[in-house]
Amino acid sequence: MRPRRVVVITGTGTDIGKTWVAEAVIVALIEGGRRVAARKPAQSFAPEETTTDADRLAAASRETPTEVCPSHRWYPVALAPPMAAAVLGRPVPTLADLAGEIRVSWPLRVVDVGVVEGAGGVASPQASDGDTTDLCHALGADAVVVVADSGLGTLNSVRLATRALAPLHVVVYLNRFDPGHDTHRLNRNWLIEHDGLVVTTEIVALANYIAGGAVNRVEIRSEQ
Repeated sequence: MRPRRVVVITGTGTDIGKTWVAEAVIVALIEGGRRVAARKPAQSFAPEETTTDADRLAAASRETPTEVCPSHRWYPVALAPPMAAAVLGRPVPTLADLAGEIRVSWPLRVVDVGVVEGAGGVASPQASDGDTTDLCHALGADAVVVVADSGLGTLNSVRLATRALAPLHVVVYLNRFDPGHDTHRLNRNWLIEHDGLVVTTEIVALANYIAGGAVNRVEIRSEQ
């Protein structure tokens, strides 16, 4: 059964905090009474890592790590998933492979929000023939959360990311936002006022917004 809403969480780059955001959003959704499932199409990681993204998402969504990401898509090499698969001598997945595996893996129960976390950023390869943007289209994502930094350089990275994702419905989450920091505040205001983007800095507001399905490109007023 396809979730009522499928939301892809990506970022403007690697190590931007998107797994932390995905975990926090899942917890907020569940605490708000929503039924949630988490999925990671494929994951690559350093061999010495003891906790993977699938482990973290599973703990948040109350599933098992292999429900979140099938075991044959775990690649213990710190490269983009299709590159990691090739280095390990495994079959390199296509976009159709990954999207198909997610579709048949959704629980046989009603799920309000299916949270899918990609690897890397918006243009990071997910398969031999597609990146995160392609995956969003293949899954028919109802919304895409772009996790970005709050400081200098974020205007460029957010604008590039959101343009690549058009015409999908995009919500920007500014991570590590400090309301007392002038640059952070001015960056947020610019993205809202000049680019007409939906921008939030609060997890609960983000969770409620993506679950509610609103599509108007205005600031999430609950923060003000």
